[in-house]
Amino acid sequence: MKFLCVDCDQQMHFEERALPGDGTLAATFKCPGCGRTVAMLTNPMETQLVSSLGVQIGGRTVPAQPMELVRSAVEGGREDAFAENSAPAGAGGGPGWDDGARERLTRVPSFVRGMVKRIYADYAKEHGIAVITPDVMDTARRELGLEGM
Repeated sequence: MKFLCVDCDQQMHFEERALPGDGTLAATFKCPGCGRTVAMLTNPMETQLVSSLGVQIGGRTVPAQPMELVRSAVEGGREDAFAENSAPAGAGGGPGWDDGARERLTRVPSFVRGMVKRIYADYAKEHGIAVITPDVMDTARRELGLEGM
């Protein structure tokens, strides 16, 4: 993604990245022509999506290499990245999922299903919930500010 200064018609340069600590990410860009600065602020869900994809926010000092993202994912990927959590509640694999919650997960697009599952599992762990149900999912969406997504 690149930002273009509307006034100068020049590509803006990355200036600064900040992680405010509330799950959001802020990035600022500056026009080399007129000095105009713009900022981009992501919500926690967007920030987690960008992080899970391995996208780097900010400027580079070296040119991109062919297949760089794929290579880095293969080299440093987690063994459990695509593993389904089918362990029963309390089996050491995190919270369990009841049938209703599992059925709801099947309606999530496959390319983000792992991330969505992780969000709910992390929420359940943080709140001491042993089994994720559709009600837990609704509460998590509301509390995490994800209702519009």
